[in-house]
Amino acid sequence: MGDAKVIRPDRSQVRWDYIDLEALLPSDHRARVVWSFVESLDLTELYAAIKSREGEAGRPGADPAVLLAVWLYATVEGVGSARELDRLVERDISYRWIAGGVPLNYHGLADFRIDHLAVLDRLLTESVTAMIDQGLVSLAEIAVDGTKVRANASRESFKTGTKLMQIEAKVAERLARLQAEVDDDPEASSRRRRAARERAARDIEERAARARKALEQIQAEKAERAKRHAKDEARKSEAKASMTDAEARSMRFPDGAVRPAYNAQIAVAPEKGVIVSVDMTNRRNDSGLAAPMVDDIVRRYGQAPERLLVDTHYATAEDIAALAEHAAGPVTVYAPTPTERENISAASLRNRKSKRAREPHSVKDWRSRMASAAGQAVYRLRKLIERVNADRKNHGFGHLPVRGLTKAKAVALLHALAHNLMAAHRLREESV
Repeated sequence: MGDAKVIRPDRSQVRWDYIDLEALLPSDHRARVVWSFVESLDLTELYAAIKSREGEAGRPGADPAVLLAVWLYATVEGVGSARELDRLVERDISYRWIAGGVPLNYHGLADFRIDHLAVLDRLLTESVTAMIDQGLVSLAEIAVDGTKVRANASRESFKTGTKLMQIEAKVAERLARLQAEVDDDPEASSRRRRAARERAARDIEERAARARKALEQIQAEKAERAKRHAKDEARKSEAKASMTDAEARSMRFPDGAVRPAYNAQIAVAPEKGVIVSVDMTNRRNDSGLAAPMVDDIVRRYGQAPERLLVDTHYATAEDIAALAEHAAGPVTVYAPTPTERENISAASLRNRKSKRAREPHSVKDWRSRMASAAGQAVYRLRKLIERVNADRKNHGFGHLPVRGLTKAKAVALLHALAHNLMAAHRLREESV
């Protein structure tokens, strides 16, 4: 019996591969849903920002519609790395279909994600407005919640004021030594190597300066809190700021761990699961953030929600009173009333009743509302926002791939757009 007859690999043979992208991608694939959504958007600002023009010298730029669609689809798929996205555009058929032969690279992808914050903010507003006009979603009931998102920094990057002073002193010494080396013997080391060492030292110097500025702000906030809660602040450790991401803060997560993070604020139409507003803060708690979110909804849509569903302590009594008289329309707040001690002295009970008697009518109405079965039924809708938070975390929003509040908000807006376009697709199918 002879040897087995097989076709051996011949990798030196030049071949042409013919690929029909349209035929390879199913007609109901969600990459097509993303592209259809992007085609419906007004991207005039993105095209206006391109310097290369027809009839003039210069290489054509990548189509902004493709860049936006690739990022939206990547966000839907839970991909947050520009380098990973660069690889997928070369290898994965759905990403290749969206790109349609447009050359992309990780650097351009990374820049696009953070360079158009105002455009992303406008697109969120316009896309939700379109859903409102189509009757798919309403602003009558809005739930607001904050969720902690891991910052792109380590705990070890947080330094005290004393440590920052030591780092700055070492950098100054290193720069002086490099300068002395040039003055004494210009040929002591190659120009390129010396320049690299100087750039590294300057980078540390700049990061330390940003951290010091952030630390001054943290110390000022700490001093302000100490006026009201001196004992609590005295028990806390010395203030620190991160040299990796100066705007990040150490925050306690639901699992009890303390990590560098940001606090993402999300406003959702709970029954439909549509994000109507999003913001990023470095506030460690949500207290007092209800009113700013209502103001942002008014900025976007020209109207305030009729009912606002928030967690305990999210809206203070002052907030409840102010929102009831909001300039864009009265906002009825649904939030649990604080738990009160029952075994208190007669004097404390009289003091409590006296304070309650002087409360605004809107605050008294809130207490009565939350004590009723009807009020509790409305408030139970707030739990639906947790589905949105969980969905975003499961699609990569649990850890930021960028640094700084502005860039973090750009990522948050991309997640909101990606979430909403799939929610709109679902709602339209349900309405057929």
